[in-house]
Amino acid sequence: MMTLLIFLSLFATSANAKILLPQILSSNMVLQRDKPINIWGFASPDEKVEVAFAGQTKQAITDKNGNWSVLLSPLKTSAQPQKMTFLGTNKIELTNILVGEVWLCSGQSNMEYQMRKLAKIPKPKNEKLGFPSDEVEKANNQQIRIFLVNRKQLAKPDSVHKSWAVAEDSALRAFSAVGYFFAKEIQEKLGIPVGMISSAVSGSAIEPWISPEAFAQEAYFKNQKVGNDPGKFYTPMIEPLTKFKVRGFLWYQGETNCFLNETISYSYKLKTLVNLWRKAWGEQLPFYYVQIAPYDYSKQKSDKVVLTQDTEPNFWEAQQQILRLPNTGMIATSDLNDNGADLHPTYKWEVGRRLALLALGKTYNQKIDFSGPLYKTVAFKNNMAIMNFDYLKPIAGSTITGFTIAGSDGRFVVAKANIKEGKVIVSSKEIPNPKAVRYNWTENPSGNFYSNGLPALPFRTDNPLTSQFKAN
Repeated sequence: MMTLLIFLSLFATSANAKILLPQILSSNMVLQRDKPINIWGFASPDEKVEVAFAGQTKQAITDKNGNWSVLLSPLKTSAQPQKMTFLGTNKIELTNILVGEVWLCSGQSNMEYQMRKLAKIPKPKNEKLGFPSDEVEKANNQQIRIFLVNRKQLAKPDSVHKSWAVAEDSALRAFSAVGYFFAKEIQEKLGIPVGMISSAVSGSAIEPWISPEAFAQEAYFKNQKVGNDPGKFYTPMIEPLTKFKVRGFLWYQGETNCFLNETISYSYKLKTLVNLWRKAWGEQLPFYYVQIAPYDYSKQKSDKVVLTQDTEPNFWEAQQQILRLPNTGMIATSDLNDNGADLHPTYKWEVGRRLALLALGKTYNQKIDFSGPLYKTVAFKNNMAIMNFDYLKPIAGSTITGFTIAGSDGRFVVAKANIKEGKVIVSSKEIPNPKAVRYNWTENPSGNFYSNGLPALPFRTDNPLTSQFKAN
């Protein structure tokens, strides 16, 4: 960040300095509605800059380093394109600007997964989830706008003003499929403009998306050296966005850390990321994230750790701890991989849709079903496990598969499960005195426990992280 400030200072004091904008401010953008909006940029020291948009005119004087900013009063939703003008030693005019909802999506390759790939993948097995292989060709919705972060350019001043694009053609082909399908669902259901920012890096661990200072402030990492290059992507790919108002965050990452057999350490890393990003934006913004998809981790060779059948279920458990933080949500993907050897399963359209359901239900307060069953509590009596779930809508007469049960010896066997009076009853004749229950506790889950058309997240009642992980 210091290098950037020095660069801007030198730039601003050059003889031909003129108004320049950050990459994130450009024609075709969507501005977040109902929040005060930062507009900022660079010019000569002590230069007067005037910004006009949507009937507002604001002025600023640049500081000694050539930085300036104004604050626009909250904007009302607008699907009609508007212009924003900047006056100083030069004039800039941004066009085709909408006002609506803006979301930032980030993570590794499954979030980065580009729309262009949909035209090349084999037909998925689950026909009920559709297959929008020709989505790019059909896309012509002017109400969806996209911004793809360029790691090398984001922190640099911009004089072209074309970073945002309508979600179509070549811009859409290169964009996050999860991000686009999320936006498509939100736009359709709310009927307002949606802007998506994608900042993701294939193969990235979680640590580069978190600043070293944030790790230093989390008690869990005290006296620990955190590896995987903390801050490597946060500084160039997230920090320059923090002045730009958004509604919330979408996160799809974890495979790289799962390969390291992480459990509670990942919980604390994800907690640190959530807290850092919220602090950076100055708001307790929604944070919705994705269960990493089923994959044959136990079949992969590693010279660092021993990967087993429990590696991925343990990681799912670590991911779920963040649900104990306020304003969070996690979607299940246990049913979204046709091939356990595929680290990048298809169905990205369904991942985007499920994330959108979370946002529509939790952020936009729509009266919809947005979650599958979520485990709450268990009581053991009369040789049965009697279980309570959030978001459980019983289907009469349904037989549930995927549950196992164990006694005090810890030996799990396949269990019988059914729904009765709003509770899930689990039992096995082999286990007369049950002590623990698990669901889909395998890297190749096949359980059919659904509610509202959405799968339950995997879980175990003998979860050690419940007491070990501190959410506050």
